[in-house]
Order: sequence, then C-alpha cells, then structure tokens
Amino acid sequence: MEKKTATDILKTAILLERNGKAFYSTIAKQTRSAAVRKIFTMMAEEEDEHIKFLSDQFKHYEETKSFAKNNPGNQVDDTDVVRILSEEIKKEITAASFEAAAINAAIDFENRAIQVYSERAEAATDPNEKEMYQMLADWEKTHHQLLYQLSEDLKEDIWNDNNFWPF
Repeated sequence: MEKKTATDILKTAILLERNGKAFYSTIAKQTRSAAVRKIFTMMAEEEDEHIKFLSDQFKHYEETKSFAKNNPGNQVDDTDVVRILSEEIKKEITAASFEAAAINAAIDFENRAIQVYSERAEAATDPNEKEMYQMLADWEKTHHQLLYQLSEDLKEDIWNDNNFWPF
C-alpha cells in the first residue's frame, strides 16, 4: 500500500472541502425550502473557512516542511441555529423529498471527511498536524450529528404519518 505524504493528505483534504462546498452550494440554490437553503448556505460558508485554513497550512507546509500552530479562524458554534432551522425543515419537507435525499448525501460527505481527518490525526507525528486534523474531525462530527438527527426526525415523521410501525 502506498504511503501518503503530508502534502498528499492536505491536497485530499482541500479537495474534499471544495467538493463539499460545491455540493452544499448547489443544494442551497436548488431547494425550495428556505430553512434547507439557510443550513446548506451556512455549511458551504464553513467549507470555505476549512478551505482557507487548509490552504494556509498547505502553503506553510510547502515552505517550511512543518505545520503551523493552529488558528482555525472563525469557528462558529452553529448548533442552536441548525436546531431551530431543523424544526422549520421538518415542517417544509418530507422524508421522501429532494431535500431529504440531499441531507442524507451530506451525511455521507461528513462521514468521509471524518474518516480522512480522524485517520490522519491518529497517524500524524507532528503535534500541530495532529491537533489540526483532530479539530477538523471534531467539527465535521458536529455537522454529521446535526444532519443525522434531522434525517432521523424526518424518517420518524413519515413513519408516524403513515402508521408504519411493525408492532
């Protein structure tokens, strides 16, 4: 198996964040739900923060072959905002909608990011690199948990609406 370099991992991370931003921006433009638009716009903006942060680290690493002390920028705790919007989303969409499918696809994006960042945090020997990837993994885990809970709530609503209980 080929061993990936720190540069390879940084490139993968930046690409992952760019893909996430493109996906979240596209959903925000295509949805009819104002609440879904807000959440996906906010997530696209956070992906921008990740891209800038990782790009700065990439530049520093290429120049010095070491990782800079982490200063992640504007890490906003958007948990409460997303929870409020989640209630609006549940009123605006169903579990079988385009938006629900987008939420489930976003969960997959977040899972991939968590995996890449967690694996690198564990393998890193540079303390700044380890800290950076762990911080990113934790941030993505927060996104994942919120999206997952929203998906579960939508599923629960449709099961209740259709009396779909096996007992």
